[in-house]
Amino acid sequence: MVNIQSATGATRTAIPKVQARHLKTDLDLTTEELRSLLQLTAQVKRHPQRYAHKLSGRYLALLFEKPSLRTRMTFELAIKQLGGDSVFSEYNGKRIGEREPIRDVARNLERWVQGIVARVFEQSTIDELASWSAVPVINALSDRYHPCQALADFFTLKERFGALEGLKLVFVGDGNNVAHSLMLCAARLGVNMTVCTPAGYAPDAGIVETARQLAGATGAAIGLSTDPFEAVAGGHAVYTDVWASMGQEKEARQRRKVFGPYQVTEELLAAARPGAVFMHCLPAHRGEEVAAEVMESTASVIFDQAENRLHAQKALLLMMLS
Repeated sequence: MVNIQSATGATRTAIPKVQARHLKTDLDLTTEELRSLLQLTAQVKRHPQRYAHKLSGRYLALLFEKPSLRTRMTFELAIKQLGGDSVFSEYNGKRIGEREPIRDVARNLERWVQGIVARVFEQSTIDELASWSAVPVINALSDRYHPCQALADFFTLKERFGALEGLKLVFVGDGNNVAHSLMLCAARLGVNMTVCTPAGYAPDAGIVETARQLAGATGAAIGLSTDPFEAVAGGHAVYTDVWASMGQEKEARQRRKVFGPYQVTEELLAAARPGAVFMHCLPAHRGEEVAAEVMESTASVIFDQAENRLHAQKALLLMMLS
């Protein structure tokens, strides 16, 4: 982030730019861009009026194959509060490429809008949209990554603890898209992270290896575990997500049996360090992956995370589109 002195003597913060055209995965942001985005998020949250017209005349298309509360609302509000506007297209569980080829969808949209936000079932849809689109494509969730969620989550941790380096984040549950994005960001931000899953549900081995290689530059530790109580020991934050994501409904009954011992209970949270927080990307199934008492406890920062989706996505849009 660069501070610039204006003609009136006031100091304003220059908006850093993203080198990559698209945000397909977390790694499309360099480490420096990731750190700058978190700094800009703090400025946007603290001084929203400074950025109220930065995207005036800019329009985004929101393409959603999956239902959404937080992602849709925060992206629509973000672009509007920055002075732009958005057009929403819901596919109701169908795939973007069913009615016409994805390449045609991308090349139509690029003639009308300045960016595309896509929430999809498969990462390949994001990749294909990006390969054909001349305007930025932002991954608002795929089966493999959830980068916008991770941005809000690490900003939430930074707000709570003041600094990220040396924190321990423990993800308990399924080694899913959220776990992947958290690992890739944690490694570059100096946050130690352990992903604790039942055997056979660990995160993608290739993503784990990439995160460990990236962690070499920051000294962060990226670990895997199958023992929840061992994993959360010393943790500053305990994070969980639903056991069966959208598209895995047929596995839900079996997953409830397998994941039962991985519920975040008051007892499990108490095994983390004093002052540890509970995190969840929402929506949550109370009584499954997390006990209702934990959701409603003073340790829970789930609604801070939800609010910060708005601010982090504002920062992302500013860096990519302004």
